[in-house]
This record gives sequence, structure tokens and C-alpha cells, in this order.
Amino acid sequence: MRLRHLALLLALPLLPACKSQKEAPPAAPAKPAAPEAAAVPPATQKSKIGLVLGLGGRGDQSFNDSALRGLEVWAAGVKYEEGGYKDVAPAELESTLQLSLGQDRARRNLQVAPLGITPIVLQSRVAEDYEPNLQLLVEEQGVSLALGVGFMLENAVEAAAKRNPDKHFLLVDSPLLSAQGEPYSLPNVRTVVFREEEGCFLVGALAGLTTKTGKVGFVGGMEIPLVKRYEAGFRAGVAATNPKATVVASYTGGFTNFALGKQVGQDLLIKGSDVLFAAAGVDGLGAIQAVKEARDEGKPVYVIGVDSDPSHLAPKAVLSAVVKRVDLVVYEAVKDQVQGRFQGGNLSLGLQEGGITYAPVRLDFPGKDDALHTLEELKAKIISGEIKVPTHPDQLRPANMANGKP
Repeated sequence: MRLRHLALLLALPLLPACKSQKEAPPAAPAKPAAPEAAAVPPATQKSKIGLVLGLGGRGDQSFNDSALRGLEVWAAGVKYEEGGYKDVAPAELESTLQLSLGQDRARRNLQVAPLGITPIVLQSRVAEDYEPNLQLLVEEQGVSLALGVGFMLENAVEAAAKRNPDKHFLLVDSPLLSAQGEPYSLPNVRTVVFREEEGCFLVGALAGLTTKTGKVGFVGGMEIPLVKRYEAGFRAGVAATNPKATVVASYTGGFTNFALGKQVGQDLLIKGSDVLFAAAGVDGLGAIQAVKEARDEGKPVYVIGVDSDPSHLAPKAVLSAVVKRVDLVVYEAVKDQVQGRFQGGNLSLGLQEGGITYAPVRLDFPGKDDALHTLEELKAKIISGEIKVPTHPDQLRPANMANGKP
């Protein structure tokens, strides 16, 4: 069954007007690089594939950019620059694959080559844009597959999929939920969720091994179940390697306020945290900036990112990141669509399936080799089921619990 193969490989009427602007140029994108014939047969006709971004938008260096990488760079062989799409050079494509997939690419024999599709990307200015944007993609743009990235698009994808049963949809980061809040399926919708807590446990363990003050900080966005999973896994990981350490959590209340995220990050640093885990979208970029500036002043502090590896933003400050393979999930859905194999259903991806990992630890610190060995041991125990990672802070003992307010 194709969904099983994917898991193993990764190991409301239409509103009258939409406030969003299409990011792709009016003309069709430049012809993408030819796919590798042995890996991916070219489509006989270019398929239009649409993507509705979450509110963080293009340039969030995280979730949205990962989805764009999977659709534009990998599936279409193009990159978006001011004024339109341009071809991605083979060396640049190879670089993005290596940076994102690393050793997993060879270990899992991941085959990624351009698919000859035309990407159409819509940015939503407000949450009310999600559903009309999806309808715009399938009705006016004629896409065969519409992608919704982010848990906030769940209602919109559900409504659009019911209205357009002949079209396919991918929803990343949330299942479809019934009126009773229970997950359910539609035949034309593939949903993908991640067991984020597993990766968060590992970077928490890393933070526990790295901290010198015995205090680490968690910068969260909205206090919702998804982000609480990040906090729970992180706290559990810290406790596993440094039971005496304290985790101080501060929530910004959103995902789009860089300045607030920086303020929260600075506050945690002032209060003694020397490792921060930023899980707050654009707010998290602000926290990364706070650590970068502190590091530039000579302070021995670190930051851990989320969704994508942000090392290029602060190479002297970023310790690691919890990486969601959103790019590969998007690419695989597009590949299935192009090859006529797309199926609906629900996927849950964690460490075992390769849907979650942690970014390479590039910075040096005392005991680094032993720390990385410990992380790999803990990873193996999570995969085997020996370690059960909590999904909510309430499941943790209160020994290392602390809360802060932004």
C-alpha cells in the first residue's frame, strides 16, 4: 500500500473575495531541470500543484520554508526570487538535499528529483483566507493537488475537500477532526502528523548535557496541544540527562511577532538560562536573534531551533534543532500525485520513520562526543519503545517544572 511505502521511505461557502496574493508570477515558471529518468519518470503533462501557506509565510526559516523547499525546489526544480521563478542549478539542488536530509538520504535510499510540475503558492494574510485560497487553487487555478501546511488549516482543508471530492488534498501537522474532536478520514485527503515530542526529547537531553547554569529556557508560541508536546518532550529530555536542571517556559501567545520573541528570549537569558529552545515560528526567530546577540557579546549561551535547521542564521549560537521532514512529506505527496498513486489516509511520523530528527551539532563544547553518543543511545531506546516520551507537561513529575510569562 502506497501510504505504508511512504511511511517506510520517510522511515462553508466560498467567500466572495480572497485577500491573499498569489506569489507565483502570472506566467508559468521557468522549465524545471529534467528529472532523473531512472528515479522519477517525467509526467506526460505538467501538473499544477498548489500550496496555501500558514500565517508565518515565506521566509519563516522554519515550517513554511520547508514546505516550499519540497514543492518548489525539489518537485518543480525552481526557486522563487523577487519577480518570479528561476531554475535551480543542479549543485544548488544537491546542496539543499544534503542540508535537509543528510545521512538519512543514503541510509534510506531517498530518491529526490524534479517532477516537472508547476507550483502555485498562495500566502494567507489572515486565517479567514485559508478556505477561499484552497478553493481558488482547485476552482480557478485548476490544481490537481492542494497542500495545506499547518494545523490551523484543518477546518479549511476539510471544507474544501468535501466541496471538491474529485481533487486531492494534503494536510500537514493535523488530522481531520470530527465535531466531537476525534480524528477521521476522507478518501481524497492525506494527513500527516509528527511525533514531535520524540525529537524534542533528544534536544532536551542535549540541552541538559550542555547547560552550565543548570537552567534552560523554552520559548513557545500559542499554548496549544501541539506546542505543549514540544515542551513536554523537551522537559523530559532535560530531566533524563540532568535531573537537577530547571526548565523555565515562556509563551508568546502567537507565531508571527519577531520582536516579542526576541524580548522573551532576552528575558530568559537575563534570568540565567544558557540554552533556549525556540518553538514559536517567527517569534522563535526573535529568540534566536536574542541568543545570537548575547553570543556576539561573548556570553556562553546556545539556542535550539525547530522544524528546520536555522544554523545559517546564527552559526555561532545554534546548537541543534528539531527537524520535521515537511519538505519530504510534501515532495512525496506531489510525486504520488504525478505518478497517479496518491491515496488519502493518515500518517504519524517520528524517529523510527525518519519524519523527525535532530539537526547536526556543529558547535564544540566540553564533552560533545560523549553527549552525541548519549543522544544516539536515547534515540534507539525511543525507537524500540523502551522510552515512552510524554506528550503533555502534566505527564511529567514537577521536579524540573517552572513557568514564566512573557
